[in-house]
Parts: sequence; C-alpha cells; structure tokens
Amino acid sequence: MPIEAWVPLVVVAGGALAAGWLFVNRPLEVFAWFARRALRRAGLRKVVVRAPAGPQTAFVGGSGPVLVLLHGAGDNAGTWFHVARSLAARHTLLVPDLAGHGESAPPAGPIPFADIFGGLEAVVERQAGTKRVSLVGNSLGAWVAMVFAARHPERVERVIAVNGGPLMGSGGGPSLLPKTREEARDAMARLRDPGSPAIPDRVLDDVVRRGPAGPIARFAAAAAGAAPFLMTEDALREMKTPVRLVWGVSDQLMTLDYARRMAAALPDVALIPVERCGHVPQQEAPARFLSALEMALGAPPDSSPQPVNGPNAKGTPP
Repeated sequence: MPIEAWVPLVVVAGGALAAGWLFVNRPLEVFAWFARRALRRAGLRKVVVRAPAGPQTAFVGGSGPVLVLLHGAGDNAGTWFHVARSLAARHTLLVPDLAGHGESAPPAGPIPFADIFGGLEAVVERQAGTKRVSLVGNSLGAWVAMVFAARHPERVERVIAVNGGPLMGSGGGPSLLPKTREEARDAMARLRDPGSPAIPDRVLDDVVRRGPAGPIARFAAAAAGAAPFLMTEDALREMKTPVRLVWGVSDQLMTLDYARRMAAALPDVALIPVERCGHVPQQEAPARFLSALEMALGAPPDSSPQPVNGPNAKGTPP
C-alpha cells in the first residue's frame, strides 16, 4: 500500500487514541466539550463581548423574553445543556461563561468578583440592549444575579436563585478544593443526593488534578475583594425585584436553611424545593429542575403556595 494511503489511517488512529486518552484522563474537559457543543446543537450561537477583564464568551439563541443563565464557580455555560433546547423554545437565551471560566478572560491568575460582575454587565448590555431580563443563577451565578438585580433593578424582571445567594455563611459543607480522591468523593457525595449515581474514580481524580489551577482556586485567591458584593438580610429587604428560590434539597453546601434565611428577608419571594437532588440540579435532575424553573418563571409575583419560615416567604415545605 502506498504511504499516501496510510496517512489517513494514521491520522484517524491517532485521533482515536487521543480521544480515548482524554476520556480516561481528562473526563471533565471531554464533558465540557460535549456540553458546549450541545448548546450549539440547541440553536445557540457563540458570541464574544468586550469587557474590562477582557473578552467574554456567551451563547445566544431562541426567541421571546430574555433569560440569562449563570453557572457556578468552576463550571461553564455548558452546564445548562440539558435544559437549553426546551427553554429556547420560549425564551431568548443568553448563557455566558463567567469571567475566568470557560473561554472568558482572564485566562489565568486570580478572578476578582468585580471582573465577574463587570463581565455580566457587559454581556447583558451588549446582547440584551434595553430589554429587561430574567436572571437564573446557580451557586456563584445566583450570587451574581442577586447583586446585579440589586444594583440594576430597572434591568431585571425577576431573579431565580438556584442553590446560591449573596448572604455570608452557607451553613457549612465540603471543601471544593479536595486534595485526594477520597476527599473528592466526600465532596461530591455532599453536593449530590444519596440516590444519585456515584461519580467515577477517573472523574474524581480529574477534580483533584484541576483544583489548584482551576477557576475555584483562582476565585478563592481573590476572595477578599468580594466583600463589597456580599449582601445582608437588611439589604435583601430592600430588593425591588421578585426572587424565586429553586433549591435542590439534598445540597449540603448551600443548605435549605440558607434558602430559608433569604426567604425570610426578601419582600417578594417563593421557595420551590427540588427533591432528590443537590447543588447543581440542572445537571443532576434536569427534568425536575426544568419543571421547577418553569414554575418560577410562570408564577405571578403575588401568587405562591404556603409560607415557609417567615412572613415574606412562600413555597412548599421540603
């Protein structure tokens, strides 16, 4: 066989070996690639927006009222791939990589909260224009969403906080920077429901490997600068924007008690528990999360079920 005929075979074989190596040794990168590709397949296009911290990447698509989906620390826009297609049928989706995450700058070094907040401001201004938006944020994304609504109430229709918020103190929880496989296994177990499938060892090892240089460590390195963006219960009482708390009740990082603390202070709030899932419900239980999210988006501000822990909080007890 001529050598020219061997070249395609070698390329294909080399690609297969590389893909296999990545699957075994870098499963988080493989998952992120597939998740982000799924956003594109759901009809979203990738855009790049200038911001003070550098270029910010976002995925945009769909039609209808603008819905901004904000991921948590260490995650990226792809975390919403399970629900993107359904939501894009009724909403214009704006799904950014927060600053220092995914493909958004800065690519290295500490990630100040101010960079994350400034990146969101730039993306919303450039992609939503004068339209009011609804913000859906998971974990760190919920914190960013609440601060954005407090500082730009004229721009925000509602906030849906998913297992996160701006109050100091989450009630404890596992370390998000495990140093061993066993520490990673313990952390993942506390972030998920006991009935959910166990995380494979190769994924746990990748969590440990990525930790020291990953976005969570980089964000933690700039934690002192985040103090001006924290909110007290008194500040929550001044919120002018309706807030819905969609909460995976098995979460041991941002516990249900933390959600109740916010619900007791917020003037216009509903607490919507999501059973049998933890800190990242859009990944762990996407169908149940989507049902809860649609409830949060569709319920009028003044119609909610029974009170939960406080005169302002409405929702269904866990």
